[in-house]
Amino acid sequence: MKQLHQGAKWQFRVSAFFTTLFFLIFFGIWFGIAISAFLISFFGIEVLGTLVGLLVLLVILLFIIVEFYARLAYRFWKYEFLNDQLRIERGIIWKRYSNIPYQRMQNIDITRGIIARLCGFSAINIQTAGYSMPANGMNNGRFSEGYIPAVSMAEAEKIREFVIKKITKKKGQGL
Repeated sequence: MKQLHQGAKWQFRVSAFFTTLFFLIFFGIWFGIAISAFLISFFGIEVLGTLVGLLVLLVILLFIIVEFYARLAYRFWKYEFLNDQLRIERGIIWKRYSNIPYQRMQNIDITRGIIARLCGFSAINIQTAGYSMPANGMNNGRFSEGYIPAVSMAEAEKIREFVIKKITKKKGQGL
């Protein structure tokens, strides 16, 4: 099975950072206020230096968790184009295995977001027959069944040509 492009680690880092930061801000404000109020009421105002130190440790811990997640997500995301289907394996704790037959594939899109352009990779979205999409329609291709988040630009073009040949061979020309 093939591994993703090395730049995928940056995509996973940025995604994990903003997700973790959201939860940290959402829950951290409430816990921070509660802990600060508790410590100041029992130990006085001189404990503020300790609170700043704890905040710095929390930020360092955030970066360690994000890096650990990015490396594991990269390591456990693999794909393989076989004779009759595309196989995708992904997941750190909960593994997800997808087998997508070429007969169900209808379209292939190549996208390059800002991180992808900076790191030199492309994302591939393969739409299939019978796969449901979110009702709001705002998915950026991430919910397509055949989503591969990071391959080199040259590899993306090879994959597109390969899949298009498989699709047209199975379906024939015209109606």
